[in-house]
Amino acid sequence: MDKRRWNQRKTTKSSCSEEVTSVEWKVVLMSEEEEELIFRMYKLVGDRWALIAGRIPGRTPEVIERYWLMKHSLFFRG
Repeated sequence: MDKRRWNQRKTTKSSCSEEVTSVEWKVVLMSEEEEELIFRMYKLVGDRWALIAGRIPGRTPEVIERYWLMKHSLFFRG
């Protein structure tokens, strides 16, 4: 592989990981009602975040998924 292609791959990889890291650490706060609705909907439909987000005004599927992962991940529980 020539040097230019290697540098291109290296640049692409690092920019993606930086983006994921910045999104990953943004804390998502939900009201009790939203938490209960997300939990109940998840039990019914699984990880269909767009469907769940459709029931909660002002929340995107990405925010719902990030909230779920942060809430249920051992890493974020400390």
